[in-house]
Amino acid sequence: MGFKVNKQNILFIVVIAVLIIPQSRHQIQLLLHKGLSYVNQSTIIEEEDRLNVDLKNWRLVSDQGDIVNLGEINNRVIVINFWATWCPPCIVEMPSLQKLYDEYNEEVVFLFITNDALDIVEKFKNKNNYTFKVYNSTNEIPKELMTSSIPRTFILNKNSEIVVDEKGAVDWYSSNVKGQLTSLIQQ
Repeated sequence: MGFKVNKQNILFIVVIAVLIIPQSRHQIQLLLHKGLSYVNQSTIIEEEDRLNVDLKNWRLVSDQGDIVNLGEINNRVIVINFWATWCPPCIVEMPSLQKLYDEYNEEVVFLFITNDALDIVEKFKNKNNYTFKVYNSTNEIPKELMTSSIPRTFILNKNSEIVVDEKGAVDWYSSNVKGQLTSLIQQ
């Protein structure tokens, strides 16, 4: 029984080749995560299931050299996004996060947190015209926000309770998320 050349075999070989070649693999990952970001929806955690986060000892340094002591942020809605410049789902959700930041940065505190070197982050931001500040943690992250997967996004209400906890790429500029933020700001 010999190998028979047909359309399915050729298609299979092409798919395998595309996945093996790094440049095309990255583009396919981006497309896949882009599609998933439209399916993943931000959901509000029920009040009885919300965790309170103790922010008083957490400090960050921004890509512009600013030191932020989160214990000084009171009565504000906070969006915390853990991400990296090399992470395909992070890259996919960044444009929607930039739009959300553009619309809400006066009323909401945005914390884009990475372990990447801030000079690498600055190049990434410049290449993509991102204007938000990016932070590195200078000490231990609060245990309620510890994560082993990125992207991971938390939204905290004015009482520092986690009201949204999402893993993976999400379309953060959806009407659903904007409605959630507007409601939290008004509380």
